[in-house]
Amino acid sequence: MARLADYFVLVAFGPHPRGSGEGQGQILQRFPEKDWEDNPFPQGIELFCQPSGWQLCPERNPPTFFVAVLTDINSERHYCACLTFWEPVEPTQEGPCARDAAAREEEADEGGSGALSPSAPGPPDQLFAPKTLVLVSRLDHVEVFRNSLGLIYTIHVEGLNVGLENVVGNLLTCLIPLAGGSQRTISLGAGDRQVIQTPLTDSLPISRCSVALLFRQLGITNVLSLFCAALTEHKVLFLSRSYQRLSDACRGLLALLFPLRYSFTYVPILPAQLLEVLSTPTPFIIGVNAAFQAEAQELLDVIVADLDGGTVTVPECVHIPPLPEPLQSQTHSILSMVLDPELELADLAFPPPTMSISSLKMQDKELRAVFLRLFAQLLQGYRWCLHMVRIHPEPVIRFHKAAFLGQRGLVEDDFLMKVLEGMAFAGFVSERGVPYRPTDLFDELVAHEVARMRADENHPQRVLRHVKELAEQLYKNENPYPAVAMHKVQRPGEASHLRRAPRPFPRLDEGMVQWIVDQAAAKMQGAPPAVKAEKRTTVPSGPPMTAIVERSGGLHGNSARRLEVVRNCISYVFEGKMLEAKKLLPAVLRALKGRAARRCLAQELHLHVQQNRAVLDHQQFDFVVRMMNCCLQDCTSLDEHGIAAALLPLVTAFCRKLSPGVTQFAYSCVQEHVVWSTPQFWEAMFYGDVQTHIRALYLEPAEDQDPFSVGEAPLQGDERSALDVASEQRRLWPTLSREKQQELVQKEESTVFSQAIHYANRMSYLLLPLDSSKSRLLRERAGLGELESASNSLVTNSMAGSVAESYDTESGFEDAEAGDVAGAVVRFINRFVDKVCTESGVTSDHLKGLHVMVPDIVQMHIETLEAVHRESKRLPPIQKPKLLRPRLLPGEECVLDGLRVYLLPDGREEGAGGPGGGPALLPAEGAVFLTTYRVIFTGMPTDPLVGEQVVVRSFPVAALTKEKRISVQTPVDQLLQDGLQLRSCTFQLLKMAFDEEVGSDSAELFRKQLHKLRYPPDIRGTFALTLGSAHTPGRPPRATKDKGPSFRTLSRNLVKNAKKTIGRQYVTRKKYNPPSWEHRGQPSPEDQEDEISVSEELEPSTLTPSSALKPSDRMTMSSLVERACCRDYQRLGLGTLSSSLSRAKSEPFRISPVNRMYAICRSYPGLLIVPQSIQDNALQRVSRCYRQNRFPVVCWRSGRSKAVLLRSGGLHGKGVVGLFKAQNAPSPGQSQADSSSLEQEKYLQAVVSSMPRYADASGRNTLSGFSSAHMGSHGKWGSVRASGRSGGLSTDVGSRLAGVGPPQANGAPPDPGFLRPQRAALYIIGDKAQLKGVRPDPLQQWELVPIEVFEARQVKASFKKLLKACVPGCPATEPGPASFLRSLEDSEWLIQIHKLLQVSVLVVELLDSGSSVLVSLEDGWDITTQVVSLVQLLSDPFYRTLEGFRLLVEKEWLSFGHRFSHRGAHTLAGQSSGFTPVFLQFLDCVHQIHLQFPMEFEFSPFYLKFLGYHHVSRRFRTFLLDSDYERIELGLLYEEKGERRAPQACRSVWEYVERLSKRTPVFYNYMYAPEDAEVLRPYSNVSNLKVWDFYTEETLAEGPPYDWELAQGPPEPPEEERPDGGAPQSRRRVVWPCYDSRPRAQPDAISRLLEEMQRLETELGRPPERWKDAWDRVKAAQRLEGRPDGRGTPSSLLVSSVPHHRRSLGVYLQEGPVGSTLSLSLDSDQSSGSTASSSRQAARRSTSTLYSQFQTAESENRSYEGTLYKKGAFMKPWKARWFVLDKTKHQLRYYDHRVDTECKGVIDLAEVEAVAPGAPTMGAPKTVDEKAFFDVKTTRRVYNFCAQDVPSAQQWVDQIQSCLSDA
Repeated sequence: MARLADYFVLVAFGPHPRGSGEGQGQILQRFPEKDWEDNPFPQGIELFCQPSGWQLCPERNPPTFFVAVLTDINSERHYCACLTFWEPVEPTQEGPCARDAAAREEEADEGGSGALSPSAPGPPDQLFAPKTLVLVSRLDHVEVFRNSLGLIYTIHVEGLNVGLENVVGNLLTCLIPLAGGSQRTISLGAGDRQVIQTPLTDSLPISRCSVALLFRQLGITNVLSLFCAALTEHKVLFLSRSYQRLSDACRGLLALLFPLRYSFTYVPILPAQLLEVLSTPTPFIIGVNAAFQAEAQELLDVIVADLDGGTVTVPECVHIPPLPEPLQSQTHSILSMVLDPELELADLAFPPPTMSISSLKMQDKELRAVFLRLFAQLLQGYRWCLHMVRIHPEPVIRFHKAAFLGQRGLVEDDFLMKVLEGMAFAGFVSERGVPYRPTDLFDELVAHEVARMRADENHPQRVLRHVKELAEQLYKNENPYPAVAMHKVQRPGEASHLRRAPRPFPRLDEGMVQWIVDQAAAKMQGAPPAVKAEKRTTVPSGPPMTAIVERSGGLHGNSARRLEVVRNCISYVFEGKMLEAKKLLPAVLRALKGRAARRCLAQELHLHVQQNRAVLDHQQFDFVVRMMNCCLQDCTSLDEHGIAAALLPLVTAFCRKLSPGVTQFAYSCVQEHVVWSTPQFWEAMFYGDVQTHIRALYLEPAEDQDPFSVGEAPLQGDERSALDVASEQRRLWPTLSREKQQELVQKEESTVFSQAIHYANRMSYLLLPLDSSKSRLLRERAGLGELESASNSLVTNSMAGSVAESYDTESGFEDAEAGDVAGAVVRFINRFVDKVCTESGVTSDHLKGLHVMVPDIVQMHIETLEAVHRESKRLPPIQKPKLLRPRLLPGEECVLDGLRVYLLPDGREEGAGGPGGGPALLPAEGAVFLTTYRVIFTGMPTDPLVGEQVVVRSFPVAALTKEKRISVQTPVDQLLQDGLQLRSCTFQLLKMAFDEEVGSDSAELFRKQLHKLRYPPDIRGTFALTLGSAHTPGRPPRATKDKGPSFRTLSRNLVKNAKKTIGRQYVTRKKYNPPSWEHRGQPSPEDQEDEISVSEELEPSTLTPSSALKPSDRMTMSSLVERACCRDYQRLGLGTLSSSLSRAKSEPFRISPVNRMYAICRSYPGLLIVPQSIQDNALQRVSRCYRQNRFPVVCWRSGRSKAVLLRSGGLHGKGVVGLFKAQNAPSPGQSQADSSSLEQEKYLQAVVSSMPRYADASGRNTLSGFSSAHMGSHGKWGSVRASGRSGGLSTDVGSRLAGVGPPQANGAPPDPGFLRPQRAALYIIGDKAQLKGVRPDPLQQWELVPIEVFEARQVKASFKKLLKACVPGCPATEPGPASFLRSLEDSEWLIQIHKLLQVSVLVVELLDSGSSVLVSLEDGWDITTQVVSLVQLLSDPFYRTLEGFRLLVEKEWLSFGHRFSHRGAHTLAGQSSGFTPVFLQFLDCVHQIHLQFPMEFEFSPFYLKFLGYHHVSRRFRTFLLDSDYERIELGLLYEEKGERRAPQACRSVWEYVERLSKRTPVFYNYMYAPEDAEVLRPYSNVSNLKVWDFYTEETLAEGPPYDWELAQGPPEPPEEERPDGGAPQSRRRVVWPCYDSRPRAQPDAISRLLEEMQRLETELGRPPERWKDAWDRVKAAQRLEGRPDGRGTPSSLLVSSVPHHRRSLGVYLQEGPVGSTLSLSLDSDQSSGSTASSSRQAARRSTSTLYSQFQTAESENRSYEGTLYKKGAFMKPWKARWFVLDKTKHQLRYYDHRVDTECKGVIDLAEVEAVAPGAPTMGAPKTVDEKAFFDVKTTRRVYNFCAQDVPSAQQWVDQIQSCLSDA
């Protein structure tokens, strides 16, 4: 029996002691006055009576009732039922505080005298004070409390004739039966009657309607998230204006958590004074009045549920894990069926007439039933994971969390993990784990109904039926006797609170109440104590657990076939069939990724263990260890229950004899796994084993069984589980004698103790490394390190704390020493022993004994290990594959010999046998070598299926961009090893794991050496410069003098010579003849040096000494002139080396030597092209306006429109843009004369006036010179306009260029000049950011085109992402092309290429239309160089030849100072800036153009890749250093003049290309069939761009194919007959996508035929002909054969088969009026206005044809024409041809006859070096005079001509000469 009420308290309003506005509660009376012994009076009760604070009221409020819950220190809950009513304030009571509170002016003097009638309200300023009746109880009978307090209030208000003392006394003495399901009628002696029913089972919570109300207020989703929040220990706060609602909501939430008990702070109603409790760090469920909502808002980690508003707010920083699927969705749908049954019928055509809707109470139980089912599903099978550690004297139970999660397949599930780790679950285990106890509904459900729930899953109606059945039981539990519940309690009348109360609530007589209480107590004393009769039973375990969701088969669906493979492999190993086993091993290792296979392995190995020992030979041991390692590699600390647990007994069973008396066990080879250093693993294992042994204690020996199956498989019928045994023992315990009880306790204790010793041994086996010097193992393992740093909390609160601490007394720092492995292990084991022994009740003496033993155990084990380690060293090492030595280049030396490594897959799928098919080449086993030039891996794949293939992957040391240490598993043994990941900008990745034989010091040395080679302190340390010179990288470099004339010596000599030759004021200049290709490589002989000098004819000495070129500069000059730039300027007709004014008319530009000493601009070449009219001294001043002094210089001139292309650095940020900006923002009309840089303006003016069309004196920009031929091209601007936004070209400029003027900025109508197709003379392309606020030039002579460009750092960042996309480094999360394309898009690399091409095409168009362009971006050496080079490549076919491209790169990139060393981070200084591939980006653009116009380039795509590889490889000197100035300083530029030092090594990449081209056509493009003067306009949209295969392809057979000497694979044996005399093999070969070099394995037809010819010639004993000669001969023959009628295909053998991919058609839309017929026909071929059909004409006519078609009479294009005889190529006859000399196109063309439209050949006059009289040769026309013969010598060959007579020959020679001199 229990008391219904413990205390009755009367609390009233009292003034606040500190006189503040609020009052406070005062306890007027409490009964009984002294505390009960078993239940002290709860403190602070007065706060809870008025949770919002004690305040006076101006009017009478109706009485209120609510129940607050207080929790005492023993976590017992006390229910405080509070009934509050209001009484008028008495004058005595009303102190100053009352006046303050209500702000009254005068005091109420009525007091209590009843002047007014009882029903009338008090006077207007009457105040009312609250008074509360409180009932404190430990029982939860809310209705009874409400009735009882209500009765007391009614007696008082209605003035019933009943003594209040009697009622209170009866209330306090009322007893309630405890036994479940009893009922009791009580009366308080006021003619009342109440029936109290107790629930059937105590453990089930009572919810009345609270759960249903909670769902009504918040809705399903909100309640579910509150449910999850409470379970995962988050803070939950309820808000409402009603206190009763708050306590109901909290009660409802707790009811949902059953069978778990909420064990944190639980305050359904929190008083205002205690609001700071909300900021407690622990979880809670608290209710607060909605008035305090503002305080709740400030809490960052509290989930707020607003009951009145129906919302739940979860803060951002809180993550509530949801229920695991499918439980979440199932629960959701069942809840909606319960709450809204009409939902199912809402769509029916004929809904049933009536729906039986459950009452609120019933609905409440149904909702609870849903959650009860949910818990049964979540915790199903939990009893199989309980470990009985002790049975007597008290059960000790542990829950094996990992086993539970693993077997449920929920290891990853966040929700369940948190629930199992929570306090509530710990309570659940200790309460419900007990095997012998009363059971309730949940136990039944989880044991017997699981199968039913699983079967019902997909049948909502059946689920609903089950829910209703459960709800019935829950309802029955709360209301066991529904019919009898008859209450009769008096209630006050309506509005009784408004009546004037007869008197205040009276003071009760304490003595009388106490007497009643004492009487009852005396009566009770005689009665026997009430013991609750509990019906205890064995708790049913239920079926063993199953996975919550059947695991998806996935990739490693363990089919029976896989398990079969594992079994076969193991049986082969134990039968000694090693070869068979070796074949199966890779398949087994793959299969072991699946869990079933790992289980299978453990079971199979168990079968081979006899008497706990299995001795193997070395090979068997090796196989077993490898398989165990593979099994364990994925073991997380959570998966330990499975595999690690099964293998633990095995690792101490398998062993091998090393020598007599020395045995090595498997554990010494499987220590590398994290699982061994996690304490939870050891605890779970320990408890599992203890349970097995305790069970064995109580079982008859017959029943004992193999320990392995404990906790694994369900136990068979007759074999009782440990829980059953324990239950039986607990039942018998009270019946046993004391001695017997003692004996059992002792037995159990010693069992635990012996297991602890056993585990101390086991742990030392797995934690002590074989080589005790290798403390690395311990340090790196997660668990031990963390435990070292953890406090000794585990130790100190154990019984033997002091003993344990004595081992921990050393300072923490000593652990770091290598020798302290033993100490760390001892501490780890001691902590473990402490924890488990304390938990399982081992006596303190035993525990002390253990602490003494542990160090001895560890020490003994270390000694055994020493012997094992020593012997294992002597073992013959396992046959590792022989190291394959890589082939080295001449001059390349090995720095570090091979370190054994595994090369791991790098995320590219092909090598690992991805979608491309083929076996997995990686991982491969081999070695990494470091040479002075490369990092090289050579090895063989570990997969035996791949056979004997050799895998090579290498990259130049200089290309290394990132190196990071990684920790990876070796592919074979699955050991965790140190590794390195090296990433290179040639798109190679070496991801290597060092073999265990490689010490960490060797790996460190490798890294250091690599770093030293990658970033030499000085550029002289690079491979290209150390190669062939005497000093090695180690020694300091010798003086620069050896390297050729240094800069200083040059300047010194200049001064000397100046003194000698001061008299001569002119310089001899001859036309510069570039040496022919054959001689270009060798240095010119000394006697040639004068010929290659600087002047063409003697000039009258009109030069002033200051501006003339001093003769002393001869030496520098002759060197400079030889540079590529000058050869090119000569070709373009841009240069004469003088400032003579006499030639200013004919030559607008001159070559200025002003920078010959690199004084004006360090990064420019020595000779620059500047306008003729600008003097050298002015250039210095102009240069100051530009960044890096890079002032505008001419770098190319269009042969047709004579427009020039200039380049410069960007303008300086400050006042220099004042050239364009108005100073101080003056009025728009102000002229630019006051600009700060007049020089600069003059300079640009000079450029403008140097263009033929704009040179009229007035400087106005009339378009008189705009010939009709150019009119057609004004309309090609559609593309730039359309994509203007994205490309950063402002639309305004686009439309301006398109000839459609925008309205002017100030809103005036467009300038009428715009309507003519008019162009500015000069466009300045600059950075948008620089040109902000720039004013247009008033005369429209130049115009600014602001564009947005990306900076070098963006290129760098983009390239990094591109590298990651192409070579990810680790396998993609989602295989397939999508992830690659996504990361490619993220890199924005193609967008940058699109912008470059777009800007370049814009410039090409401008130049083509006759306007000059100045490209002035950034510092003028990155993007400027890219744009300028692309423009020249697109505009001038010469640069699309091998020689031209070389010139282009030498001129624009090398001479104009692109910073190769800085951008490539070549030295230590550049390391921080990182690698920025500006040149590579340019090559990528060229590759894009090459793809679109394959017939326009003489070089092949391989040539671009070759340059892309070698510009970063530092193999050649060409791409070293940042400018010509630096190269001269190092003596690299002109060293060829001196004696040759290393003839065998090519120092220049061009030389190498040239040599190679002679031997093989690898750089030559067979499709090369250029059209005359073709300007290319490629598509630049990203959709038209392709990823360059340079980034993605790889050749693992031989490494990158760009070092040609290395790439020649071994010669293949002739396939005709096999050595064994068998039949000839087939000639088929397998070509693997990423292994073989495709061009070599499958050469194209032409290369194949050329090779075949060479082979046949060699067989015939003739010297083989050069491939180029053979190819030219074939082409010429083809050209002749194909023309019986004088017409035929254009000049290429392949053109018929090549798709006509010449132009990108339709890029530029025609806009504006079309020009003459000529321009239209031109356009139709140049794609401007053409339709698709015109491009498909059968025979495509070249541009020259069109010229001849329409313009036969126009003198402009045919400057001179006539018949000449021309000698054919070698051994060919003379033939008469019709020749046309064309000054405009600067070429000499010939046709078969006068009316022929098909041009047969072209001699470009730019290539002509000399025209000289010739001599007749064999086969010449007989009748002609000898003097009529003349020769034209070009850079390629000599043409022999013969005219009809001598005068016409003279005429021809003069015309050609005049053409040349014009240039």
